Amino acid sequence: MKRRPLVVANWKMNKTVPESVDFVQEFLQFLGREPKAEVALSPSFTALVPVGDALEGSPVALAAQNMHWEDSGAFTGEISPIQLRDIGCRFVLIGHSERRQYFGESDGEVSRKISAALREGLVPILCIGETLGERDYGKTFEVIERQVCGGTEGVALESGSEIVLAYEPIWAIGTGKTATPEEAQEVHRFVRGLTASVSGAEVSEAIRILYGGSVNPENMTAIMEMADVDGVLVGGASLVPDSFAQIVRSASH
Repeated sequence: MKRRPLVVANWKMNKTVPESVDFVQEFLQFLGREPKAEVALSPSFTALVPVGDALEGSPVALAAQNMHWEDSGAFTGEISPIQLRDIGCRFVLIGHSERRQYFGESDGEVSRKISAALREGLVPILCIGETLGERDYGKTFEVIERQVCGGTEGVALESGSEIVLAYEPIWAIGTGKTATPEEAQEVHRFVRGLTASVSGAEVSEAIRILYGGSVNPENMTAIMEMADVDGVLVGGASLVPDSFAQIVRSASH
């Protein structure tokens, strides 16, 4: 089955509003014609509306970096799926390793967020990945299975369900280290098989699985050649318009 590549920029806690808008203007010029790959930018919460306005009429979608599982209520400092949908978000990152590590986000919380995103018409990008220690001790598949199954517990994935999985080995995030294309494919193949056993082959074949972890224009082509890699989640290299445009063009080819 042919899956449309997806390239997502995760700016994390970077860029002011003016810097974010300047990026969009430069990036769209570098990008040129409409890419064959689907593209999304996930700026900080403060820049979501102005970035969304700057993307108006372009083929690039808006994504958020996190959200709460409730639609409204007394949750100071949080943002709801309804609020994200209201400002034009299409995607939302859920369960990123930095959320798990620094804010204690559990698989249970992740599954509640996944359910809420789907309920409100957002496409959740479920982030999964192991630490270097877990890989060295041969626990990669065990960790990945726990995160995928725990993060989608109670979520009925059916044909047509829009959900994206993003494999980001924690040891490769912002370190300059990258899983080899073969290492990435091995995990992606495992994840696709896991989703097939849980939700059926039709759902599994439709789900896009992204790779993330020190992705750059130099290693992009080799990563995308892998059969079960359907795109990338890009951190540092997505902060530079020309660099990110090169990555998008590689995915489109």
